[in-house]
Parts: sequence; C-alpha cells; structure tokens
Amino acid sequence: MLDGKHLTLAIETSCDETSAALMAEGRQVLSNVISSQIDIHKAFGGVVPEIASRHHLTNINHVIKTALDEAGASIKDVDLIGVTKGPGLVGALLVGIATAKAFALSTGKPLVGVHHIKGHLSANYIAHPDLEPPFTALVVSGGHTELIRVSGYDSLEYIGGTRDDAAGEAYDKVARVLGLGYPGGPLIDAAAKKGDPHAIGFKRVYLEKDSYDFSFSGIKTGVLNHINTEKQAGRWQGSDQSKNIADIAASFQQAVLEVIVAKSVKAAEEYNDNKETPKLVVAGGVAANSRLRIMLDDACGRRGIELYIPPPVLCTDNAAMIGCAAYYSAKAGKTDGLSLDAYADLSL
Repeated sequence: MLDGKHLTLAIETSCDETSAALMAEGRQVLSNVISSQIDIHKAFGGVVPEIASRHHLTNINHVIKTALDEAGASIKDVDLIGVTKGPGLVGALLVGIATAKAFALSTGKPLVGVHHIKGHLSANYIAHPDLEPPFTALVVSGGHTELIRVSGYDSLEYIGGTRDDAAGEAYDKVARVLGLGYPGGPLIDAAAKKGDPHAIGFKRVYLEKDSYDFSFSGIKTGVLNHINTEKQAGRWQGSDQSKNIADIAASFQQAVLEVIVAKSVKAAEEYNDNKETPKLVVAGGVAANSRLRIMLDDACGRRGIELYIPPPVLCTDNAAMIGCAAYYSAKAGKTDGLSLDAYADLSL
C-alpha cells in the first residue's frame, strides 16, 4: 500500500519497448517509464527478436528502479505484480516474466499474467475514468487488427480480425517499398498529409457480407503494381516521384482506414449492450494515427456513437495499461503462480 492505495507494479516487454509502471487503484498512473528500441531496429527495417531480447535484459532493472523512484515507492509498497504473458516475441516476454516472478517470489505478492490485447484495451480505463464495460473495441496495431466485444473488465469476446497482415504491418511494408523507412505508421501518416487520398483507387476489401474480418495483403500488391506502372511510364523521378509517394501514402491510408472505420462503427451498433448509446473504444499503436482519429470521430459523431481513444503515449506498448488490466484480473480472483509462462500466440 502507498498512502492507503492498492499499488500495482507492472512490466511490459512483449516487443521492443521495455516498460515498467506503478499504478494506484488500477487506474491512477504514478509512473510509466518506457525505454524504446526504435532507433536500434531502424537499421534493420523492423524488430530483430534476438536484439530486442538482449536490450530488454540490459534495460529492465534500470527501468523498474526508475518507475519506483518516480512514484516515490519501494518494492515493499507493492501489493500486486502484473506482467505481459503474450502474445509477443517469446524471448522478449521471458525477460519480463522472469523479472516479475523474481519480485513475486521475493515479496510474496500475487502475480498476474496479462494478455497484451487486454492491456491495450485497459489504456482507455486510464485515459477515461468514466469508462465502464460493456462496449465494442477496436484494437489496431503492428500485430493486431481485431474487433472485440467487452462485456466486463475480465470478459472479452472475439468478433473479427485480420486474416493476413495487421494494419500496422501493412503500413510498415508499404513504407518500406516507398523508401520512407521504419516504423511505417507515423511515416505514412506524415507523408499522406501532403498527398491526395483520392488520387489512386486502391481496392477496399470488405470480404464476405456481414464479415467483421479484415484483409490488407491485397492492397500491398496494389501499391507495388502502381509503383511499377509509374516507373514504366517514366513518372518515378524528381518532383513526380515525390508527388507519387505522397499520393500513394494518402490513397493507401484512406483505403485501409475506410474499411476499419466502417466495420468498427457497424460492430459498435450491432453489439451494443447498452441498448441506448453505443460505445466504441479504440486501442493499439495505430490508434495514434491522426487520420484514423479524424475519420472515427466523424463517423461516430454522425451515428451517435460515444468514441473513446487514449492519448498517443498510451497507444504504444506501455506498462501502465498492463498494470490496469492486472488489477481488474486480480479483483476477479484471477492470479497466476510461479509456473506462469510466455506465449508467442495467445487467443482471447
């Protein structure tokens, strides 16, 4: 306890961010320290699992100490330890889990392994103190594009998801072929602001009628075909190339986001448990995308849907969201022993 409040130490190491946070009563952020490896992996055009794991090992103790210091707490004040158990890079996850187990064993405090997606959703509980289930959620990131029905803090139901690439993965691959670099999400978003979102008619893939699944692999092929056509026509050089890149980025982004927004809004209405005002909660790294925020705000405003999106710092992988999710799992009586393991793939 710290000042009479329940305190959770949370650890997140699912990919390339080493993060630790101290949370009071589940939703109050006392500290949220994030050590990013983006600059390290830029040279490789993506995250290299072995390198990520090694840097987690180097960073983890310092990050946790910093989080405790910023919160004005010691490990003795902690009531609960939460850690991401999956999905993610197994080597990276194991660093966080081993560290969390060590603290749980030495302090005798309960341990909770958190599903990474449940963590992303919980970022909205931190950002919006008034938010309570039930609601429909969109999780959109480098590894996930999923629609989820949330009927309780610890009760989630899969509605639909990507059949191939996640949206963030598609962004990274298109950014690579355009020569923009890594990570692709913010670079595509920035380039798109200089282009015409309707310049190129990339195909919108909605799949079967009433399907809530997504598919973004085809649009990558569409981008490659368009680039080859422009090169053959001699329009891939000088100022033409710059305009082409901006228009492709804007048109690609528009095609992807139109499908995401349409399906998300439809799901929020169909799976509305409130029977009054539907709620749509958005989470994940791509939730920081400026165009997605504008389009969702417009669509939800026209349909009378309450929209919840966390600030960008809570969209990226961070331990505060893991601590919030761990708190509510513990309240529901769901804790783990020292046999807790890491899972590269983990269903809801």
